[in-house]
Amino acid sequence: MSNLLNLEKVSKSFGIRILLDEISLGVGVGERIGIVGRNGDGKTTLLNLMTGREEPDSGRVSRSRDLHLGYLDQRDLLDDTHTVREVVLGGKADHEWAADATTREVVEVLLDGIGLDREVHGLSGGERRRCSLAKLLLEPDDLLILDEPTNHLDVEAIAWLADHLKRRTSALVVVTHDRWFLDEVCEQTWEVHDGTIDYYEGGYAAFVLAKNERMRQAAASEQRRQNLMRKELAWLRRGAPARTSKPKFRIDAANELIADEPPPRDRLALERFATQRLGKDVIDVEDVDLVRGERTLLQHATWRLGPGDRVGVVGVNGAGKTSLLSLVSGTLAPTRGKVKQGRTVALQHLTQNVTPEDPSQRVLGAIEDIRRVAKNAGGQEISATSMLERFGFTGDRLTARLGDLSGGERRRFQLLKLLLSEPNVLLLDEPTNDLDIETLAVLEDFLDGWPGTLIVVSHDRYFLERVTDSIWALMGDGTIGMLANGVDQYLELRKSQAALVGSDIEPVEMPGGSAKSKARIGGAEERAARKTIARVEKQIARLLARETELNTAIAEVADDYEAMAKLAEELRAAQAERDVLELEWLEASAVLE
Repeated sequence: MSNLLNLEKVSKSFGIRILLDEISLGVGVGERIGIVGRNGDGKTTLLNLMTGREEPDSGRVSRSRDLHLGYLDQRDLLDDTHTVREVVLGGKADHEWAADATTREVVEVLLDGIGLDREVHGLSGGERRRCSLAKLLLEPDDLLILDEPTNHLDVEAIAWLADHLKRRTSALVVVTHDRWFLDEVCEQTWEVHDGTIDYYEGGYAAFVLAKNERMRQAAASEQRRQNLMRKELAWLRRGAPARTSKPKFRIDAANELIADEPPPRDRLALERFATQRLGKDVIDVEDVDLVRGERTLLQHATWRLGPGDRVGVVGVNGAGKTSLLSLVSGTLAPTRGKVKQGRTVALQHLTQNVTPEDPSQRVLGAIEDIRRVAKNAGGQEISATSMLERFGFTGDRLTARLGDLSGGERRRFQLLKLLLSEPNVLLLDEPTNDLDIETLAVLEDFLDGWPGTLIVVSHDRYFLERVTDSIWALMGDGTIGMLANGVDQYLELRKSQAALVGSDIEPVEMPGGSAKSKARIGGAEERAARKTIARVEKQIARLLARETELNTAIAEVADDYEAMAKLAEELRAAQAERDVLELEWLEASAVLE
């Protein structure tokens, strides 16, 4: 297979720091490659060298003749004087672009809610980013190079983008922190670190397994080297040694690396500890209406959060996810109904905005002003320096001025500062923004042992499924409901909804008339099914809360066998009732498919 692009012994430095040191690589026809690495290790620099935006200090970059290369970088290059129609569709009229199915699909998904005749200078940062991506996907490129393409996309749009890229025949090189996207799209993974690039077959999951096996082998090799050096030192001290056999070692398969690994967290233990800190009442949203402008985000919504609950929230853009967190935190009052917080609640809210800090203050000093020593869930003390190092602040970054931090470093600092305040209820709004995969793994590890109540709004599907135990959805119709099968079920519901209503996207005037109006699901059977689903979801949520209480009670009476047997019987009854309700939910859901 011929290569579209080659780098031969390419080096690139900034100041005294070497980002790439004599790198040789190639991108072949139809290959799909994901690039991972820490922030600042040279991922974007590598893309700029590939595309010719930057020149190497040494080495050569060659591209095949007549190569059509498309590049989505993190800079905004749209012309403010043009309309969306001009920058994305080349000024084509509706009847011209809408005749092509692929163009219609791209416009309907990525330009949802963006009028084609709006001027670019009036768009938000997220809307401009989606326009740039749409423009690129409409070009017939042989090689697509994408730098963080999932930024500003919701879960549904990310799933669509992954499917779209898999259907294309063009080669792909992508930098992203979205691990689900890497696993879904990429067939190879390149890791950029310490001036070099390591190559792995497969997506993110295969990369993690293969990297761990490499690390295990490297550790064994280092141990052997140290053993040999000790023997060499002994020989120098006492003369020729007796013959010794070579050290024996065993190479395990990659899946054996995790065979004895315990689950990421003991949910019962966390819930029990959280109950002790929080009490039984945490947050109750009772019969709430929430109206913002002309939009009704919630209507007669009831949502109860208990101690130790770990909840992920998904929904279309504009459905009210951020407003829901503001409602729970108490910074936004409901239009109707009430939101009650437990008396022992200590809540912290990570918003999407990076809070301003004193630019002259130093990183370590600012953290030590909050807490010099923190304790994890096991009671082990962790110094402020150790916590900073876990979150990527090492070497001179420990004493860097806050004003000199990059966007990703500011986000990490904000998150660590919030965690050190020791909340027992944590609201995270798009916490993965600007974080690299290594920092995300550290955050996930920290949250594994954190025993409080957690609510996460994120477009990062991997992160959601990793740190939460249940997924709730805002479907844009004023309701919030639990999804037994998580994000997959949400995407299926959205597909069913789109099929039933014709299209829930209102892009632009279609050829020959106005955009299709939203059709309503007709028939008494469908309406009854929706009511059943809403009722059953509330009952399931109540039973889950009751099961948590019973598990806690059982642990507390472990020495009283009679009381424990009684509680265990009640728990089995609650679980049986939930099984019946889940079956009823599935039957009602089938009516809407």
